[in-house]
Amino acid sequence: MKNKFIYLLILFFSLTSCEEYLDVNENIDAPAKVDGYLYLAGVTQQYQELFYDLRAIAPMTQMMGTSSYSNFASHYYNPGSDSGGQIWRMTYWSQGQNLENLINQSKAAEDWTLAGIGLAMKAFSWDLLTKVHGEVPMKDAFVPDLLQHDYDYQKEVYAQVREWAYEAVELLERADDQSYGNKISDNDFIYGGDKDKWIKFSYAIIVRNLASLTNKTDFSSTYAQELITAAGKSFQSPSDDATVKIGGGSQSSPYSSYNNFWGTARRNLSYSYFQHEYAVQVFTGTVPEYELGTGDKIIGGNNPYHPYELATKQIITDTLVNQLGHFDPRVAVKLATTSNPTYEDLDNNDSIKAYKYYGGSFTGTTGSIGQAPSYYGRTLSSQYSGTVNDGSGRWVYRDDAPYILTTYAEIKFCLAEAYWKLNQKPEAFNAFKEGIRADMQTTARYISTGNEGSATGGDKITTGAFNDLSYEYLNGPFVNGLTDFTLSHIMMQKWVALYPWGAQEAWVDMRKYNYDIAFAGDAPSNGDGFIQASLNQKIDSDPSKIYKGLYLAPAQVQGRKGAYNIRNEGSPSYRLRPRFNSEYMWNLPSLEKLKPISGTADNYHTSIPWFVYPGELPE
Repeated sequence: MKNKFIYLLILFFSLTSCEEYLDVNENIDAPAKVDGYLYLAGVTQQYQELFYDLRAIAPMTQMMGTSSYSNFASHYYNPGSDSGGQIWRMTYWSQGQNLENLINQSKAAEDWTLAGIGLAMKAFSWDLLTKVHGEVPMKDAFVPDLLQHDYDYQKEVYAQVREWAYEAVELLERADDQSYGNKISDNDFIYGGDKDKWIKFSYAIIVRNLASLTNKTDFSSTYAQELITAAGKSFQSPSDDATVKIGGGSQSSPYSSYNNFWGTARRNLSYSYFQHEYAVQVFTGTVPEYELGTGDKIIGGNNPYHPYELATKQIITDTLVNQLGHFDPRVAVKLATTSNPTYEDLDNNDSIKAYKYYGGSFTGTTGSIGQAPSYYGRTLSSQYSGTVNDGSGRWVYRDDAPYILTTYAEIKFCLAEAYWKLNQKPEAFNAFKEGIRADMQTTARYISTGNEGSATGGDKITTGAFNDLSYEYLNGPFVNGLTDFTLSHIMMQKWVALYPWGAQEAWVDMRKYNYDIAFAGDAPSNGDGFIQASLNQKIDSDPSKIYKGLYLAPAQVQGRKGAYNIRNEGSPSYRLRPRFNSEYMWNLPSLEKLKPISGTADNYHTSIPWFVYPGELPE
């Protein structure tokens, strides 16, 4: 009887379609294949992972200090850890094959708009990936069944990024007769399916890619005109800024990740990240003077808030706040202050100008003249409840604030630098002024003013007051009335515009100019710019110094005079190491082959990327 039953089962399956039988094994909740548009929302939202790595990068730009990622603030890394590997994870895994599927399936279906959007995002992500990490596996990235993925050198990755961006433009401009309905608009959290804006975004990627090459000896002949042409086809106003919209919801949100990474609900900033003293000096025009012989600050003046003599030439603003146009209102929004704790007179310009700002050191909240507050304006960890609290946060440090990817202002500063390199100073000055004007508009857009008389969080300025003060500043001596226009003005205003959401690109610029280290060769090296426990940084009066007031930890001025980890061999960091649990666990043979410094070397993070060298990467 038993044998007969088995025979009947075999007969049953032989007469039943294999396809019908396999259907019972399909999981409708986890299908093997989905329509291309269904990838879009998930891929887009992965851009929050950029902000994880800002914990490592922002301290290296001296935008932030941190008591958490202190190794990175000291231009080192966390051995055996994935810290600083989130962009890597996003590009290869979180977006990874999902983004590849979106692009490939859309091309096969002739969904040209969707394919173009996917390629634009791919170009953006890979551009950032190689700028942060240098050499990366590109050709082998998504080849199935490989047990080892070879690395591609940065020059090849750069060219491929631009190819993807140009292909995105070509597909987005192609006639598309598909009836998408709301499939794209409901899942595109950047531009809501606006093809024109995606085209502009694609050109913005090209601009950002080429802008990192301005110190190449062949920039003027090979790259400059391409950058200028792309900038003309890119963003035309701050309304084109690329941002990722999020759900928000604070504590009522079904998932904490619906809130902004920097909002109070997720407590990622809390009080372990704070504004660096250098940021305060730049935004308030209080870069100090240093004695040439000793590197010490000079005590002087009758202002108890600024006990040191200040450098004669300040780039962004100065302390003459009562003179028209001398106050930059972005300080009241981008930086935090403990002034006005009860939120009085939030639309009073004189009251706003009287706020005081303090910054911390590389790894602690105590700076040379005071204590840095949290980004919400108090000297304690963030709280979203209680009689006195930080609410949902403020500005882009707020639960429902979007993630900024790139802006019209940034593109204008890239354009200004390119014109400067071509010695087209009038064109550079016009782009410079437009960049500042644009950043004022972008900054104002995210102001979330607190409640008058209530210590429950929010910005300590109204949008109206900010716009009034912006108008004065734009027409003052640091913008429209500027008479000694230099490259420092372009790059430092760009740094301010990127603060702090764009620290990755600010780090690109600082590395491109080699942190203003004084050296004789093509790039700094041990014995030429630094030694184990000392670094030779240009002084502020040097006309070739770009970032006035910037001094790295081993620089020989007061408040620095430290040393990096011995494994750095005296060098600052020039890249983040690849993600540990991807590369150092599974791809060591490929890492070992990298030149000029092996990827397995203790000082691989000091290996200078191709975009920094004036010529080619040395062997």
